[in-house]
Amino acid sequence: MNLPPQVTERAFARLAEINDGADDPQALRVAVEGGGCSGFQYDIRLDAQADDDLVLEGKGQRVLVDPVSLPFLEGAVIDFADELIGARFVIENPNAASSCGCGTSFSI
Repeated sequence: MNLPPQVTERAFARLAEINDGADDPQALRVAVEGGGCSGFQYDIRLDAQADDDLVLEGKGQRVLVDPVSLPFLEGAVIDFADELIGARFVIENPNAASSCGCGTSFSI
């Protein structure tokens, strides 16, 4: 049984801030693509929902994961970090054997 990714309350809260006052609130898409310095990289962006997306909901917000990316994100945690180096959505991925220093690419 595959465990879907989890989204923290902090990530949903930040997405709610982004969508606050928007006429057409967007969902946050988290995808995995080939590339980056470690072999795979995360693509995190606002996007429209596709028919085959896994939809994770909280605080009236949606996070989308496409079926191709889902196995790479099994058991992952999608969070939001506001640190000295910047504020960003981050992925804590138990499937990643290693990752680059910036946290946007990883290997399995």
